[in-house]
Formats: sequence, structure tokens, C-alpha cells
Amino acid sequence: MDKISATGRRKASIARVIAQKGSGNITINDKDYKDYIQVLHLQHHVTDPLRAAGVTDYDFIANVYGGGVKGQAEAIKLGIARAIVKINPELKTLLKKEDMMTRDSRIVERKKPGLKKARKRDQFSKR
Repeated sequence: MDKISATGRRKASIARVIAQKGSGNITINDKDYKDYIQVLHLQHHVTDPLRAAGVTDYDFIANVYGGGVKGQAEAIKLGIARAIVKINPELKTLLKKEDMMTRDSRIVERKKPGLKKARKRDQFSKR
């Protein structure tokens, strides 16, 4: 197994993650993950699957597009978790217990005709 690829999605973000033998580096869109995602708690989101599974001997390369920084970070988290499970299927129960194997399917609700937003409408007037 040279390269293992996995996909992660969240909101409008799609991340394609490639895992290969290495020294534990994470690269997102040809940048180090700390340079690409500068918010500290979102950096922890990206590294959570690695910490939970104890994986240190693989490099992860992620190509991500769409959405915002938080959606992209959580898409990468899911992609890394799925790649780890392809590497070692025994870790699936551990990652599932940590709630890293489930895709968060919540997306923005569409705007409805006649309304200002998805649910916001003009105030009702009886007269």
C-alpha cells in the first residue's frame, strides 16, 4: 500500500486526503496545516484523529475546496479518520467512539420563494 486516499465532507467543503508513509506531516493545499488553518482549536480538529489513533508514521496531504475554514477543517478531520481506518481497520471502533467517523450532514437550508431567508418572513399584520 503506497498511497491511501479518502474523502471527507462537511457543509460545502470537500477534502481529498492522501496518506503515505512518512514522518507525520500534514499538508493542506501545498501548505503546512498550521499556516493554512490559523485558528488554534481548528488545528486541533485536524489532528484529533491522529492523536486518538496514535498514528505518527504517515504523512497526510489534503486538497480541500469550498466552504469556510471551519467546514474545511472538519472535512479534513473526517478524511484523515477514514484514511486511518483504511490503513488499520482495527482502529475504526476507537475512532467511532470518539465520534470521528460520522459525516455531519447539516447544510444550509435553501431560501424559499416569498421569504427573506430560509424561514424569515415579513411580520404578520391582521389589518
